[in-house]
Amino acid sequence: MTLPAGDLEVHGETVARPPEAERKAIAGRSPTRIALDRLRKDPIAVVCFLIVVLFAAIAVFGGLIQDLLGVSTETVRATDVIHPVTRLPLEGPPTGTFDPDHPFGVAPGNGTDNLAVWIEGCRTSLYLATVAAVLSTIIGVTLGLIAGFMGGIVDSIISFATDLFLTFPFLVMALAISPILNDRFGDDTDKLRFASFYSLVAILVVFGWMGVARLVRGEVLSLREREFVKAARVIGVPTHRILIREMLPNLIAPIVISFSLGLPAFVAAEAGLSFLGIGVFGRESWGQTINAATTWWEDYPLYLLEPVLGIAILVVALNLLGDALRDAFDPKTRR
Repeated sequence: MTLPAGDLEVHGETVARPPEAERKAIAGRSPTRIALDRLRKDPIAVVCFLIVVLFAAIAVFGGLIQDLLGVSTETVRATDVIHPVTRLPLEGPPTGTFDPDHPFGVAPGNGTDNLAVWIEGCRTSLYLATVAAVLSTIIGVTLGLIAGFMGGIVDSIISFATDLFLTFPFLVMALAISPILNDRFGDDTDKLRFASFYSLVAILVVFGWMGVARLVRGEVLSLREREFVKAARVIGVPTHRILIREMLPNLIAPIVISFSLGLPAFVAAEAGLSFLGIGVFGRESWGQTINAATTWWEDYPLYLLEPVLGIAILVVALNLLGDALRDAFDPKTRR
């Protein structure tokens, strides 16, 4: 049977051939371009991306934003803004109306501006989570590449280390390190501020690289059997060049997806540890604000809701953006 000019036969069915311009557009797009086009057409992904960009801008330009709004975390005289008996703010919520000088109100007990504390907490959470996510991704990708490509005893050792670290929850390590830091640096605020921050980053990194390593190892086990890798090995291309130039570009999609899904986990982990009193010290944190606000829930619920909503919005936006990235880079997904 002869098909009409311009028609195609696909799985036994006759379909119309797409126009020439459409065929050229499809043929000229790389997988990354196709994924970005999918993301651009996804309204949820666009909204979540804008939310993440907004939070990132707040974290990066937090000091400038505080200056523009006229708020600060500097200590104020509590007697000027706090009722001496109830310890609640004299102006603004919960006893008064909106106070333009303090858009988020002030903290009961000490009178610190809540908006300034919220901005600084955003900076702490995003900075810590980003550093931890970047470092854990680098370690996981490196070990996954080596394990998947080398195989044999190297793969066995790295896989054993991965399984070993998966058996130890990082919360136990955090609980063990916190008292040590308090005893070692308790008298030096600056050193405690530095040590608590980077020790928490180290804990999150040490117990956060395993998922990335497993994912990359599985992808490399498949890639190393491809013709382009075999051809590179036959002609004598060095191993490090094969890993960096041949394999790593084909792993960009899973790495980006893993990073986008790991970032909200680190944000939530930092807030949770700070809430438990074993997180960062000497700097503002959403978790510390939640810890301080729990006792004021009945009298001043807004004090607790502000950091909780900040964490919830950021984590949900990052998770949904990560899901959208995974769907966009998955060639089997039709969106």
